[in-house]
Amino acid sequence: MTIPNLITIMRLLLVPAVVLAMLQAYWGWAFAGFLVAGISDGVDGFIARRWNQASRLGAYLDPIADKLLLVSVFVVMGFARELPLWLVVTMVSRDALIVCAVLLSSVMAHPVEVKPLYISKLNTVVQIVLAALVLGELAFSIRLDPLRPALIILSGVLTVASAAAYLVAWLRHMSGYGEGSETSGSTTDT
Repeated sequence: MTIPNLITIMRLLLVPAVVLAMLQAYWGWAFAGFLVAGISDGVDGFIARRWNQASRLGAYLDPIADKLLLVSVFVVMGFARELPLWLVVTMVSRDALIVCAVLLSSVMAHPVEVKPLYISKLNTVVQIVLAALVLGELAFSIRLDPLRPALIILSGVLTVASAAAYLVAWLRHMSGYGEGSETSGSTTDT
């Protein structure tokens, strides 16, 4: 058990606290918890690289913690009508598609390598910025109208593009086309 893994586990434990704060409209606490989770994600990655504490467990736990927090925050924001439901459904559907593809590949004895795509990393960054912006607006009772709608549209476009890119990569992998190429093993993201 490495320090980065302990930090990641702490981030996993923050998810229910952030969701509970959101459900009770304690937006300041939710925003603070989201920021702590974001900072801890950077810290655990830095420690893992700097002091050579990267581990296989951490390689799986880190994206799970990130995705669990982000999906949970988006779902609650959707039900609170702070984000459009179409965006929440698109995001959750994309993640479910990726998980199902990974599981199906494993069941069919043709597992795929866990490797994020650039479009997926960009999508995640935009989703994090959007979630932080909305939580910040709610916590500080401000409205950044030109920014929120733009981030919502950008997030929707990137989510669809990322889902399409993963689907193409997965279909190539499963058909044997591009075997050994860079895109044939791409399946999940952070």
